[in-house]
Amino acid sequence: MSAYIYDLIRQGEHQQLDFKHSISDSKKIARSLAAFANTDGGKLLVGVRDNGSIAGVKSDEEFYMIQAAADLYCKPEVTFETKVWKIEGKILLEITIPKLSLDELITAPNKDGKFRVYIRVNDQNFIVNHIYLKAWNKKKFGKGVLVRYAEPEKILFDYLENNQKITFSKFMRVAQLSKYKAEKILINLIVLDIIEIVFTENQVFYQMAKSGIVLD
Repeated sequence: MSAYIYDLIRQGEHQQLDFKHSISDSKKIARSLAAFANTDGGKLLVGVRDNGSIAGVKSDEEFYMIQAAADLYCKPEVTFETKVWKIEGKILLEITIPKLSLDELITAPNKDGKFRVYIRVNDQNFIVNHIYLKAWNKKKFGKGVLVRYAEPEKILFDYLENNQKITFSKFMRVAQLSKYKAEKILINLIVLDIIEIVFTENQVFYQMAKSGIVLD
């Protein structure tokens, strides 16, 4: 059975897998639980270092901190499954978080204690912006979207054809739009899966949609 764990470790951290050397902060781990639940689901391997070496968990306290993260610091609560493994004489926790199908996104506290929506992108967790939230709500609960191919849309598509991606502020400038109008265009195009929003460590940008769209 240990071959299963070694196979997971060989994959390295990715959109559906995260390694945790230890759990010392329930609020911090709540962000990972929420991000997995809001995106594609995933697994936490607790007791594994970032480089894939096995450290093991030191006490039952770590499990209870994960439980506290799911129950107290995720809104609404996140459900998860736990398996306990003994590898190389050390105890590991495999925490499986399903992708939730609720009609609301999971929030968790940021560093300032304010509850925000997190998603998982590759091997990182990101706080989403209000354009993502508005597009998600419109896609989930809206009655349809009507998009006219007017000059701003043409400018956007022409720009993306030549540059592949664009930031919100850049779109406002090149299309000479107000913040409200630029947001409305991007939100509608995201809802229609024509444009996708992409989160990176340094910036948020928009590009033509392709397979593996971030917004679900």
